[in-house]
This record gives sequence, structure tokens and C-alpha cells, in this order.
Amino acid sequence: MVYSFLVAGFGLVVLLLSGDFLLRGAISVSKKLGISKLIIGLTIVAFGTSAPELLISIRAVLDGVSGLAIGNVVGSNIANVLLVIGLPASAAGLRLVGKETQKPYLIMLASSILFISISFLGVINLTSGLILFFGFCFVLMYTVVTANKKTSNLQMNMEATRQDPNTKTITAVFLISLGLVGLPLGTHIFVDSAIEISQGFGVSEALIGLTLVAVGTSLPELATMIMATFRRESDLAIGNIIGSNVFNLLAIMGISSFFGNITVPSEFLTFDLWCMLFSSLLLAPMVFGWYGISRIGGVLLVLLYAFYLSFVVSAGM
Repeated sequence: MVYSFLVAGFGLVVLLLSGDFLLRGAISVSKKLGISKLIIGLTIVAFGTSAPELLISIRAVLDGVSGLAIGNVVGSNIANVLLVIGLPASAAGLRLVGKETQKPYLIMLASSILFISISFLGVINLTSGLILFFGFCFVLMYTVVTANKKTSNLQMNMEATRQDPNTKTITAVFLISLGLVGLPLGTHIFVDSAIEISQGFGVSEALIGLTLVAVGTSLPELATMIMATFRRESDLAIGNIIGSNVFNLLAIMGISSFFGNITVPSEFLTFDLWCMLFSSLLLAPMVFGWYGISRIGGVLLVLLYAFYLSFVVSAGM
């Protein structure tokens, strides 16, 4: 048992270091190429931090424990807002983000509503999975087109990069690569150790997915968010959360359904899916410029997550 705790701690260290590498590389690339930090957060950083959820969900479906797959995604989306945003905000607060975040945020809400609607079918099969996956492809294309419209000076920036002897593009790419490799590796180490620690409790696969695995696979987002908050990069940080949540619902659930049917537990339809939607709505004030998240607001988000976890655990026992 002590060994498992040590291994889990090592996984956490790998996660934090990898999150910092990915963030530093992403910021460097956005500056060199003139690409919005939000776009970088919605794509490279979001995909990188969501890789653990994808790997775990596919493995869960192949192993015949689809409850863990959907629990992992739904629980991770809830944790991304309440815990991943709440913890850094409780320490330093989060300022308002730019208007550029509003459309991606609405896309996240639309993705949540689409996923909830499909979940009421009871099973996410290949057909409904394709709907989710094509929805993700549409979102990805929209993001790329938007990025292209806002980076008309891309060639000029690339020329400046070539002429600037202080620019280290190779270093930035290397940092991103380290982050993309380290985040799923650290998550794999942590989650496997955590599941081993909790095996003796005899809880359901869906409950493990909603709690232990969800928190574990949200650690890359948390590591990136902490570093982004420390570096005052709110747009990139929120872009990471929005992009990760969209990726979880559309891409991960869509791709996972290619490997087998995913049964939706009945309790998800009455509680967990609505908690996911409610937590997403809590970001609206910051996204639409009404007010930022203060330290007190951050504490409240964390308390809400603690209340959610305690309810889910007590109901699952």
C-alpha cells in the first residue's frame, strides 16, 4: 500500500512538470506564429490534457466496463470546472477573459446538450457515436477556420521568427512534445495506483469513473491551469478547459463507441448529466464579462465539488 502511494505521488510530479512544459511550449508557439492563445488552448493544450481520458475510455469499453468510460468523461467535465478552475481561483482569483472565448463557450454548452440528448437513448452505439464524432470534426474545422481568419499576419511573423536569433522554435516544439508525452504517462501512473488503492472498497465501475478516475484524468488540466494562473494566462487556461470538455463529450465518447456500445447508467440521467450542465453554466459570468472569479468564488466552486463527490459516494455505497 505504501508503494502504491509513492507511485501515485511520482505520477503527480510527472503531471505537474508535463503541464508546465506543455504550457510554456504552447505560449511560445502562439507568440511566434501570431496565433491567439485561446486557439492554442482550445486545440493543442486541450487535446494534450484530454489524452488520458481518451486512452482510459477506450480501454474501459474494450474491457467491458463502459460505465467507467462514461463516468470518466462526465466526472472529468464536472471536475474541470468546479475543481480545476476552483482550486487556482481560490488561491489567486481569475480575471475576466476576452470576448473571443464566448463562441467556444457556447459550443461547449451546445455539445453538452447534444450529449445529454443522446444519453437519454440509454445506449451510445456506433450511430450516435458517429453523430458525436462528426460534431467534433465540425467544431475542429470551425476552430481552424477562425484561427486562419485571425492570423493573416502569420507569414510575416514566421519571417520575423527566422530572422530573430533569439527565437528557439525547436525548444518550443520539444517542450510541447514532452508535455504531450508526459501528461498521459503521469495520468496512467497515478490512476492505476489510485485504482489499486481503492480496489478493496467494492464500489461500482461508474462510481470509480465519476470520482477517482475523473479526478485523476483531470490532473493534466489542473496542472496546466495552475501554471497558467501563475503566469497570468487566463485566456489560454479557460480555452484549455472549454476545449477539453468539448473533446471529452464529442471526440472521446464518439471514438470510444467505435469499440463497443456504451450503456448509460440510469442515475446519470437524473443527476450527474445535469450537474455537468450546471457546472458549465457557472462559467457564464466570467466568459461574458459580468465578473471574474474571486478567491471566495474559487472556494465556493471547490466546496460545490466536494458536496457533489460526497453525494455521489454516499449514493453509490
